[in-house]
Amino acid sequence: MPASRSARSLAASPVAGPAAGVGISQAALRATNLATVTRAVLAAPSPPSRARVAEGTSLTRSTVSRLVDELVAGGVLAEGAPDLPARRGRPGIPLSAGRVAALGMLVNVAGMTARVLDLGGSVLAQASVERDLRGESPDAVLGELLGLADRVRAEVSEGLPLAGARLALPGVVTTGSDVLLVAPNLGWTDVRPADVLTPGALGGLALRLGNEADLAARTVADLAPGRPGPLRDFLYVSGEVGIGGAVVVDGRPLSGRHGWAGEIGHVCVDPRGPSCRCGSTGCLERYVGREELAARAGVAAADVGRLVRQRVAEGDSRAAEAVEHAAWALGVALSSAVTLIDTPAIVLGGHLGQIADLLREPLEAALEQRVLSAHRVRPTVCAHDGSVSSPAATGAAMAELDELLARPDAWLARVTDVDVPGGVAADG
Repeated sequence: MPASRSARSLAASPVAGPAAGVGISQAALRATNLATVTRAVLAAPSPPSRARVAEGTSLTRSTVSRLVDELVAGGVLAEGAPDLPARRGRPGIPLSAGRVAALGMLVNVAGMTARVLDLGGSVLAQASVERDLRGESPDAVLGELLGLADRVRAEVSEGLPLAGARLALPGVVTTGSDVLLVAPNLGWTDVRPADVLTPGALGGLALRLGNEADLAARTVADLAPGRPGPLRDFLYVSGEVGIGGAVVVDGRPLSGRHGWAGEIGHVCVDPRGPSCRCGSTGCLERYVGREELAARAGVAAADVGRLVRQRVAEGDSRAAEAVEHAAWALGVALSSAVTLIDTPAIVLGGHLGQIADLLREPLEAALEQRVLSAHRVRPTVCAHDGSVSSPAATGAAMAELDELLARPDAWLARVTDVDVPGGVAADG
């Protein structure tokens, strides 16, 4: 698409602020400043005006105004009703997240979900199927997931642009690859979901893949796209049929060289322990996975977290012993991880998050005993918000929207030929 008139004029003019420097092209400066302005608006505790964004970013008001005009025209930002001025002068126009969304999907052992999330963090549409998918063929499952994706895309407002589509999977996905190498609990190996979820089937969206725990952890690190949460460094433990994990540093999962980091569920608790579906023995998920915990507590696996809490409250000794055994296994595995990565917090998700208050005290005691530095700084243990089901589907959509936030200039080139006559003076 040819460059717009406003983009050409902006590239030809000096760009104020800390991004300016020798040897950097005007196009690169514009891209950096567009991202800076976008993130400043989305991270603000309340909708800021152009003038407030200029103050917070050290960009000039005229530069911010031109950039905001482009971002509003491209749907990345939205303008609200002007504030009543507290002093003489032009009223401030509050800025907020625009009407751009992304499609996030999840396939896990217990079912599948498709969800559309917008830049403001609101779920616009979602559909789920709850069923044990073990033993089902990848093509059949992905075909059913495509039906869910069609349904949620049809439910959102006509003309609402989608920034991308991402699928969370409970297994090993190489960074930048479109192949699921292995998902032991599903029984899948070397699966290419994009063969079913093609761009043509997804309305022109190219599918990207991610690990379920990595993507679920994004919903802890960020409250909404571009809005950081209170925890930025932590180890996320995803409690499902299997146990996933993500090492989060400065708000982003640490993927490792190949994208395989964080597989805490396959850290060995006892080499003489039970065989694992991955081919090893004594893996953590064989002690605290949903079905293993349910069997030890004597409750149904489908609702293990709630039932274990209920049984413990009623004084059931078997459930209490199951919690104690889970805390022991988590303490062995997580103490090694904390010693290696020096994380300040452990976040328990899924069924483990539902019983986090029961696990916290014995688990923190185990960490204090086993982690060398714990006598100085003991890692905290907390629960992921359990009110949102399938957090990895939300995290998958957030990951796609994060790509837009990193390169709003590329998004603008895709969706609009912005034509802003000379820019508008910054509001008050």
